[in-house]
Amino acid sequence: MSPRVVRRSVSVGLPLALLAAIAVAGTATGAPGSTDTAGSNGAPTTGPRITGTATLPDIPLGAFSNALLPGTVADDRGVDLGGIGSDLYPATREGEFWTVTDRGPNGQITVDGKKRRTFPVPGFDPAIVKVRASKGTLDVVDALPITTSSGDQVTGLPNQQARDEAPYTYDARTPLPYNPNGLDTEGIVRAADGSFWLVDEYGPSLVHTSGTGRVLARYVPEGLNLTGADYPVIEALPGILRQRKVNRGFEGLALLPGGDLVLAVQSPLSVPDTEAGESSLTARLLRFSPKKQAVTAEYAYRFDPVDVVDPGENDPSELKISSVVAVGRDRVLIEERTDRAARLQAVELRPGNSILGSPWDDQATSPSLEQLADPAASGVPVLRKELVVDLGRIKGVPGKIEGIALAGRRTLALINDNDFGMTDGTQAFDEQGRLVDSGVESTITYVRLPKPLGR
Repeated sequence: MSPRVVRRSVSVGLPLALLAAIAVAGTATGAPGSTDTAGSNGAPTTGPRITGTATLPDIPLGAFSNALLPGTVADDRGVDLGGIGSDLYPATREGEFWTVTDRGPNGQITVDGKKRRTFPVPGFDPAIVKVRASKGTLDVVDALPITTSSGDQVTGLPNQQARDEAPYTYDARTPLPYNPNGLDTEGIVRAADGSFWLVDEYGPSLVHTSGTGRVLARYVPEGLNLTGADYPVIEALPGILRQRKVNRGFEGLALLPGGDLVLAVQSPLSVPDTEAGESSLTARLLRFSPKKQAVTAEYAYRFDPVDVVDPGENDPSELKISSVVAVGRDRVLIEERTDRAARLQAVELRPGNSILGSPWDDQATSPSLEQLADPAASGVPVLRKELVVDLGRIKGVPGKIEGIALAGRRTLALINDNDFGMTDGTQAFDEQGRLVDSGVESTITYVRLPKPLGR
């Protein structure tokens, strides 16, 4: 199947009944561009506040997927389209955004004391989805399947045995095959030429696709040895990234005004071991030059204590970087979060702060960067942070915010990951193998800040 065939707009390819479902109104709490400054009691409001929301209606996942790549999903097990909250990037028109799904519906079931990763809809193909927020509803206005060089689905299945979690059917009883083409897509930006850049958790990897979603190149860590993929695989990232935690590869991605990309590893690396990664507060950011097709800088980013980000939480391994947003030539916002709370920090990416190629990129260095209780005291140029907003203190902001975009100089658009309505455990599906939906919806939430972003 050629890329010309598989690039099908949802507005053209979906059945009329499905389009009618997409048009169902959601709940509106205000206009995205609302600029009023009065609170409910008439007094001026100076803090950040929600000015509007828009919710994705129920769209059967099978119908959505098969409209893009016919015949790929035989049974969606009652799952609706979701998971589009992996990231958010502004499109040309106001109120429109590019989003990307992750690897698809997945969960965990414990069997004989060990957790198994389930893929209830293994034929699902990650997709780039364009949405429009209007009158409380998220309308799907376009969708692009992510495909291989041959135009086939990449799927969301894991790549490498022993390195990635083994995939199983929805009930965790039957093993599924690995797929070297598989992508767990997260961050998304659109380049000036209309192509897309995505990040992936498996490699971790940076993925460049055409404007139709065909993978042009996948950049992975040196020494990953990923073979069998039906697209170019280029080992251009620091080899130490192979030590990413399972399911904690790249998640945040930003496009700087000059064209460089900023990639964030979701969690501290497991260097030298799992215990170090679980307790560490130091994550890594990369700067990648599309022109050079190379990493040009690497930065050490220090999380705040977990109970500062999420009062009441005491496990540092719950901290993650899920979104990176460019707000200046070398200035970005970093989202530190748990599943319940999130804070945005601003950092400047200065050349003198790079640790690329230093001993901290060598797995033999002891103690490792991740083991240092105070990296700055050991001479590591840790990025300086400035708190912009604590989203956890704004009433009404959903949990698990994974995508953030600018919707104006003083307005943020946030999108949550609803996990396709799935939960972990055997209770996720009924006796007929149909989803017991969690009730969590995919929602864009607009937050207006007291002062403009950027410099």
